[in-house]
Amino acid sequence: MAKPAADSPLRPLIAAVEFVGECTLIVWDAFRRLFARPFEWRETLAQMAFIGVSSVPIVALTSFFSGAVLALYGAEFLVRFGAGSLAGATVGLSMTREIAPVLAGIMVAGRCGSAMAAQIGSMAVTEQLDALRMLSVHPTNYLVIPRILAGVLMLPVLALVGMYTGVFGGLLVSQSNGVPSGAFIQSIQQYVEPWDFIGGMLKMPVFGLIIAVVACQQGLRTKGGAVGVGQATTRCVVISMVLIYVANYFLAELLY
Repeated sequence: MAKPAADSPLRPLIAAVEFVGECTLIVWDAFRRLFARPFEWRETLAQMAFIGVSSVPIVALTSFFSGAVLALYGAEFLVRFGAGSLAGATVGLSMTREIAPVLAGIMVAGRCGSAMAAQIGSMAVTEQLDALRMLSVHPTNYLVIPRILAGVLMLPVLALVGMYTGVFGGLLVSQSNGVPSGAFIQSIQQYVEPWDFIGGMLKMPVFGLIIAVVACQQGLRTKGGAVGVGQATTRCVVISMVLIYVANYFLAELLY
């Protein structure tokens, strides 16, 4: 059966189906080979350090200022109407449920997802993947599984970092707007429940899986030399961010 032309109205639909199929096969192959030898411990730890430890500064910085901006508008508005004591709950609920998890996912997608897609894409266009197979090293074991495990395990930690730094930023700005620190913290203790933290962290393995699988899928299908690597990197970031927002809606509906 002939493939439709590039300008065919069916082309986007076919591309979407191909994308879903390729991602499904990657996840299935990774799950099937998860406990198969050899297990790449060093590569997994390296990816955990790259995704987790190296991403802490940018996640903490962006979350801090996101919480600060939220308090800048929210605290001023609440103080104006005599509800300044609710500033802590506003910042705390927003950061734990939505802002910190989504922001951490986006930062990792932009920083780490792009790098993973570029690395695997460069290996694909220079035939290094074929060299791995000739050395009896399956690309799934060496490239895919370590990145999936690192994304699933380290994203919850980054979300927790983002939650605390965001609340801290909101606390500092709320104080400058006339909200006492004691009232801010008491509001958090009163209205923010443990499930708000847990629910925000439960989103992160899904975000990590999305980032790692999309990066691997775009990298493994890269063609066309340096231009293809650049296109794969761009597509990885865009697709990951869109899927994070889509998944966040359904996870919020499910968890809260």
